[in-house]
Amino acid sequence: MNLVAILQERIKGIFPDLLGVEFLEASPDMVKARLEVRGDLCTVGDILHGGAMMAFADTLGAVATVINLPEGHTTTTIESKTNFFRPATLGSTVIGECTPLHKGKRSQTWQTRLVSEEGKLIALITQTQFVFAVKA
Repeated sequence: MNLVAILQERIKGIFPDLLGVEFLEASPDMVKARLEVRGDLCTVGDILHGGAMMAFADTLGAVATVINLPEGHTTTTIESKTNFFRPATLGSTVIGECTPLHKGKRSQTWQTRLVSEEGKLIALITQTQFVFAVKA
């Protein structure tokens, strides 16, 4: 089973699955996914809710970190910043591409670009993930 299929299986029944995250590509240096803009993810005016965009990007940054974790470690988001540039409308598709800015021993920082299918920038999210050992 390839990494994309493993990730898709791993999110079944949890929040990213509820959002409708569909992974397209995954490697230690990039995670790419898409999100269909459904009515239940929209706010007034049939535009994708900002919180849905942030949750989508947070999912990609967390997954990217998990791919890079050393054995016996886990992660949690400690900071996230979002800039919104244009709306994503009902029925459209948002593509998220997450790439590293920093991959350290105790933290990783990722940047996620959310774009339309035409490649227009919708939002830019920078998040930092804390990396820590799991206590047995």
